Amino acid sequence: MSSLLQTNKNSFPRLNRSCLVLIGMPGSGKSTLGRILCSERQFAWVDTDHLMQAWWGMPLQTILDHLGMDEFLDAEAELVKSLNLNQTVISTGGSVVYKEGAMQHLGRLGRIVYLRADVRVIASRIKDAADRGMVMYNGLNLEQVYNQRRPLYEKYAELVQDTDRQSPGQCARFILTWLQKLKK
Repeated sequence: MSSLLQTNKNSFPRLNRSCLVLIGMPGSGKSTLGRILCSERQFAWVDTDHLMQAWWGMPLQTILDHLGMDEFLDAEAELVKSLNLNQTVISTGGSVVYKEGAMQHLGRLGRIVYLRADVRVIASRIKDAADRGMVMYNGLNLEQVYNQRRPLYEKYAELVQDTDRQSPGQCARFILTWLQKLKK
């Protein structure tokens, strides 16, 4: 199955929710699809990893090395909870799902789409997770992090879009069609 509609188990307050939030592992296509979707919808595009780097003035890995994992996750959540956006595609850092408050805030900003890809595909796309600023608890490997995060991504997703069997353009069209159906 290439895409699966999820029933959102969280009842986010129905504020404006004009944004589209992309969650998933590094290498799942959040930045690639974010750029495509923002041009298709004539929305702004924000990558929270880029915002973290701008906020701290250093690469993600340096921030992670400086703060440690727990403080990094707190800083990421603080940044996400400070966002006040409309009509924006938000590509999140893969670790944002570890913080309930950050995810609740993203749910108030917009619809949440989990971009899912097989762990082997992700590994081939990201090359070296150790230099990427990727939060990996207790020396876990990529597959273990994937298995740890997958239930969290699914918990918050309103839509799950597989990105390893379709082109970015096909994925974007499916997401846009889904959004159109929600308006009816």
